[in-house]
Amino acid sequence: MVLDGLSGSLSNAIKKVLKAPVVDEKVVKELVRDIQRALIQSDVNVKLVLDLSKSLEKKVLEEDLPPGITRRELAVKVVYDELTALLGGEKVQLQKYPKGKTTILLLIGIQGSGKTTSASKLTWYLKKQGYTVGLVCADNFRAGAYDQLMQLAQKTGAEFYGERDNPDAAKIAGNGVRRFKESRTEVIMVDTAGRHKNEGDLINEMKQIAEAVAPDEIILVLDGTIGQQAMQQAEAFNSATKVGTIFLTKLDGSARGGGALSAVAATKAPIRFIGTGEGPEEIEVFSPPRFVGRLLGMGDIEALVEKVKELQAIPSSKDTMSAIASGRFTLKELYAQMQAIRKMGPFSKIIQSLPGLGMNMPKEAMDVSEERMKRWMVIMQSMTSAEMEEPHILDGSRIRRVAKGSGTTPKDVRELLEQYRMSKKFIKQMVTKQKRFPGAMPGMKQR
Repeated sequence: MVLDGLSGSLSNAIKKVLKAPVVDEKVVKELVRDIQRALIQSDVNVKLVLDLSKSLEKKVLEEDLPPGITRRELAVKVVYDELTALLGGEKVQLQKYPKGKTTILLLIGIQGSGKTTSASKLTWYLKKQGYTVGLVCADNFRAGAYDQLMQLAQKTGAEFYGERDNPDAAKIAGNGVRRFKESRTEVIMVDTAGRHKNEGDLINEMKQIAEAVAPDEIILVLDGTIGQQAMQQAEAFNSATKVGTIFLTKLDGSARGGGALSAVAATKAPIRFIGTGEGPEEIEVFSPPRFVGRLLGMGDIEALVEKVKELQAIPSSKDTMSAIASGRFTLKELYAQMQAIRKMGPFSKIIQSLPGLGMNMPKEAMDVSEERMKRWMVIMQSMTSAEMEEPHILDGSRIRRVAKGSGTTPKDVRELLEQYRMSKKFIKQMVTKQKRFPGAMPGMKQR
């Protein structure tokens, strides 16, 4: 796995939170310390780590809990969000190259970054996607570059073009692109020479090649083992040729991979691919959310995060939650919460959103199916405002009227009222019991 050490440290930190009996301030601070240690050991910039730590602690401890979310789930979601942001955020996946048309890719980077190996990985990836690929060797500086790329092309099933004795890299690139365009090759990849980022000749040559081939995408290949220095290289190349995307290599065993990933993400240049080994097939399309999910060592992290996202998006009324927290629980509050989270499941979601209630609420009070919830909402829609605010005024004649108006039976209406009374009684007991603990109810800060 990529970045085994970082992954192990982060997943252990998450496991501690998941196993903790209560997620309080002490547990959160320990979580923050564990994450700080893991990121700094992976060469992530100290300032970035400190900024992330402050944000993480503040959000987990001070953010109000939306209905259906526990503090434990919120902690995992915040860690996931902060790490995803550190590595570039939840960017929209880059579009695939068009089929049946020609796309020109220009690979740039310093010597030793792994451009030629990355060209073979990209070729393998694109061939697997069904594209025809042509490789152009525009590296006339490094001895053996021509033979190496030609051999890699043969191994991966790509076409090859090169001019062994031509000293003009821009002309070689232009000739190769024209040749492959004539043969209707779908993806043409131009491999360039690599030298130190400060060498003016290299920068000028890259500009000339870019002018000669008019690339659709310029891919900067960076060595993941250089850690935070990756930012300097990315900025230098970007200022010269306007980098489109980044291919980060050698992330299979480096303790500095986290530094390279976070440093490059800080330049705002999108990381499109990462290399995870020596073989041509060891390439991945980079997705910060998916990568972070793997780092956290949780196969179901996406499901948990999606659940929290959906519940956070619910337009829950603060007035409604305050009313419940204060012990005022009318049919109006019940309806508002049912309406907000109907798609999220049974009535238990409402009760479980109130810390301390979910584990203690009698099973019969939470055993409400989605079908019954829908029926009860229809019943409440047939009630007057006064009946919703003061359910005790619902006598026999009113119940018959509501049943007729909602297309249900008086028995269904009484069932709703019984469920409401049982829930209200229990909530009142719990609110009274928990008044000594101000942070225990929604709408109040939990420390």
